[in-house]
Amino acid sequence: MVIAAASTVEKAIREQLKFTGNIEAAQAVGKAIAERALEKGVSEVAFDRSGFQYHGRVAALAESAREAGLKF
Repeated sequence: MVIAAASTVEKAIREQLKFTGNIEAAQAVGKAIAERALEKGVSEVAFDRSGFQYHGRVAALAESAREAGLKF
């Protein structure tokens, strides 16, 4: 079940970014996901990195979501 989602394809997120495939973009997506989840009353989640190493953009997204209040 999907409770909250965010992507650089969304106009609101894309407009804030110069590029959409870098660490800055991953941080913006992580923050947006956290804000949306918290609005729905979800504060704890499981983070599935789908086999990707916890490094670079994946780590940036996760850390940004944590900083915005999500726990995982």
